[in-house]
Amino acid sequence: MNKDAQTKKGLWSWVKRRKWWLILFVIVAGGIVYFMSGNDSAQNTGFATATITRGDLRQVVTATGEIQPLNTINVGSQVSGTIEEIFVDYNSQVKKGDVLLKIEPSVLQASVDEAYASLVSAESQRNYAKSEYERNKILFDDGFIARAELEQSQTTYEQAEQTVNRMKSQYDRAVTNLGYATITSPVDGTVISRQVDVGQTVAASFQTPDLFAIAEDLSKMQIETAVSEADIGMITEGQKVTFTVDAYPTQTFEGEVRQIRLSPTITSNVVVYTVVIDVDNSDLRLKPGMTAFVTILISEKDDIWKVQNSALILRSFDGIVEDAGEATPKTHLAILRDVNGVQTVVLVPYEKGLVTATETEIISDDIQEGDRVIIGRYGQTSSSSSSVRMGPPR
Repeated sequence: MNKDAQTKKGLWSWVKRRKWWLILFVIVAGGIVYFMSGNDSAQNTGFATATITRGDLRQVVTATGEIQPLNTINVGSQVSGTIEEIFVDYNSQVKKGDVLLKIEPSVLQASVDEAYASLVSAESQRNYAKSEYERNKILFDDGFIARAELEQSQTTYEQAEQTVNRMKSQYDRAVTNLGYATITSPVDGTVISRQVDVGQTVAASFQTPDLFAIAEDLSKMQIETAVSEADIGMITEGQKVTFTVDAYPTQTFEGEVRQIRLSPTITSNVVVYTVVIDVDNSDLRLKPGMTAFVTILISEKDDIWKVQNSALILRSFDGIVEDAGEATPKTHLAILRDVNGVQTVVLVPYEKGLVTATETEIISDDIQEGDRVIIGRYGQTSSSSSSVRMGPPR
């Protein structure tokens, strides 16, 4: 083996023995180069900035709610009995007066017959008392009986008349109850719920049992959303609303705020108010009970200057400009602007306009395309309670 081959073999062996040290050296050297290049870039301006952009801004309130028919009527029974027939089912279209259900009428019919018999008996007693009173009146006029006997017959007649009236009321009530054995629809609509089956006993002794739920018009729906007290002040009647439902994730529906109910409720220690939203459902795609993810449009502006809210965190101009005068970050923005190829700090007066959760409108006549808001200096410690050192510029 010649000398050159031995040298190469020895060098390769040395590299293999120290390969991890070489890898570490390369990593450290690369980090130093990156850090130095980053510092050089930072020293070009020394400032962390955020870009002012031009575009549209929308202020919205979001909430969730349940889609419900505009008017839902629960149909119940005022009488007890066994269900004999049911004429409708879920989703049945009904008109006002259509028969929905019949209760077995034999018990109710017996009550009618009993009340009628009592009425006939009372009328017979009344007719006899009336004849007796009229005879006594003639006898009293002729002087054959005393006044007390006349008055007694008159009282008996009047009592019999009241008994007839009472029996007639009982008979009318029995007939009415017999009519209640046939349950009819009170409105035009769609049956969305049926609670009973044929053969089931309905007991209406203490409260009216619900038999059906009828939605009056499914082409017009409403959403009842819960809006927190922090946002309710921005909601007004007539505001436009957009919402989505899980059933149609790619479609956005529209609505309008109809009512803000003044009765508050407390949910998880948060005071919320119910906002009712009208929805057009002419195509009947929306179903009762669907969860709607609602966005209420509060305000909207087009083609304005805006910046991320995080760009307005500067507390003072110390270290930004040498003499800010009376300017403060509340009234002026520290703008980094390219002036004749030189990055220059300019203090620009401004006002906040529309504010959303992420962006703020900048109202100023001095904003130019390409301006950047200074939010701090690299390497400078924040004066807030959580000190943060800014990293290299991006």
